[in-house]
Formats: sequence, structure tokens, C-alpha cells
Amino acid sequence: MQQKFNPANRDILVYVNGKLVHRDHAAVSPFDSSVQGGDAVWEGLRVYNGRIFRLTAHLDRLRSSALALAFAQIPTHEAVRAAIRETLAANSMHDNVHIRLTLTRGVKITSGMDPRLNQSGPTLIVLAEHKAPVYDTGGLSLITSSVRRFAPDMLDPKIHHCNLIQSILAKIEANAAGADDAVMLDPRGFVAETNATHLFLVDEAGCVLTPRLVACPEGITRRVVLDICAAHGIACDQRDLSLTEFYRAREVFCTGTMGELAAVTRIDGRTIGRGKPGPVLARLVSLFRGVVEREGEVP
Repeated sequence: MQQKFNPANRDILVYVNGKLVHRDHAAVSPFDSSVQGGDAVWEGLRVYNGRIFRLTAHLDRLRSSALALAFAQIPTHEAVRAAIRETLAANSMHDNVHIRLTLTRGVKITSGMDPRLNQSGPTLIVLAEHKAPVYDTGGLSLITSSVRRFAPDMLDPKIHHCNLIQSILAKIEANAAGADDAVMLDPRGFVAETNATHLFLVDEAGCVLTPRLVACPEGITRRVVLDICAAHGIACDQRDLSLTEFYRAREVFCTGTMGELAAVTRIDGRTIGRGKPGPVLARLVSLFRGVVEREGEVP
């Protein structure tokens, strides 16, 4: 799975701190915290028919992450919504759009790690692109990465930060192995997530299982799947899961804003279930579509 350039995005305008700039000229300062040390937080949003799915939940998580990193200033939800509205309108975007929302600590007065050097407020970036869900719905292939996710006492995954080197290293391993993505384990050896998505399995009893939030972030789409299961009488649970449980599962699938719900049909050379998307995932995808149609928010 490799994303391709979409010609529809050739002349998009990017919002950077109150200004809309052509993608070829959009830039942040070399003194910005995101450049200096990945000192920024982010969210991925998806636009369906003019509405953004679970926008408030995403903005809540953005603010929570910024608070955890002790940002001195954090824009209000309404200020971020206004920036999103302006960006979508300027690009005439209405549907099948993905937004990368980034908030950095801002520009430093001189190079250095000390947050006290940030004296001009945060930098807000809204990057909206025409982009369909990125995963092949026919089934993904995963390998297990040698790179582990941090435990909460190392770097709390509840902080949705922009320092993504772990994920990039894992993706490099997946690329080298000819796989779509990589499974990442926690320091104890249990499955955490992939380099880009949360993971679920369906066991022999038909129960939908997903790893606890020990070494993976609080996923918005993950939460939606759990809520759907609870609302429709689908057995589900959150607990520590080993690779063996994924290998022998009836179904495995991943979730995320960028790719929605997508089947995993191969892990570390093993065929999962029947090697094709299963009935539980098909039901969840159908129910997910209904939730998206009902719960989109106008920015």
C-alpha cells in the first residue's frame, strides 16, 4: 500500500497561522518547534458530505495533548473550527477529504529545546487534501516490527504528538518486507497497534477484541467500533493480546481516520482466517457508515 499523488491536490491552499498559501509556498519557520524537535500535536479528520466526523472529539484530543505538553497558548475549539471552515471553502472541498490538523508550540526566539524560548504563541496548520480512504479493502498484509511502542512511563501514548520516528522506523521495516504496514508490540511483548492504525481481532467465539490503551493512543475510530459493538449486541472486550491470538483469529482488521475500517488477511506470512474480509467486519463497516451519516459535524 503506497499513496499516490492526486492531481486534484496540485493547487490546494494550506492554512498556516491565519494565512492561506499555495502548497508550493506554504512553510513554517526553521525556528518553529515542530522543526526544532517535533514539538507539536496533530489530528487527522475526515470530511463526509460537508461534515467532519467526530470533530469535537478530535479537537478535545488535540487540546488534551497540548495541555499535557504544557503549551502556553492553545486556540479555542471555535478558532480551530473557523480555520477549518476557511480552508475547506477556499479549496471548494465538500466530500472525500482528509484534513491533517497540526498545532505546534510556535516559533522560538533562538534555536534550542527550552519551551521558554517560545514567546510568540502557537502555530496552527490546516492541510486539507482530496483523499479517499487509503487502504485496500480486499485485505492488508502486516509484518511485526522490531521497534516497540513506548510504555506510559516512557512516553504516554495519550499525547498525540508529532514525534513519529517510531512509526516511521516500523514502516521502513514493512516496506522492506513488502508488507502494507507493521504490527508494533509494547515493551512486554503484547500487541499495541500498527505503525498507523489500531488493531482488532475476532476470536473463535466471535468476540471482537482490541488491545488495552497501554501503549497505543486513544483512537477516535477505535472508540466508534467499541461503541457500535456495545449498541448492537456484538461481544467485545479490551485486553492484552499476544501475536499468537492474532495469528489464530477468525478475522483481523485495523481502524483509523485515514483508512476507516480495513481487513488484515496476512500477518508475518500467516494467512488470517480464510484470507479475505470476514462477516463481522462487513457488519461493522455497514454500521460504521450509518454512524458517519448521522454524526458528522459542520465545522
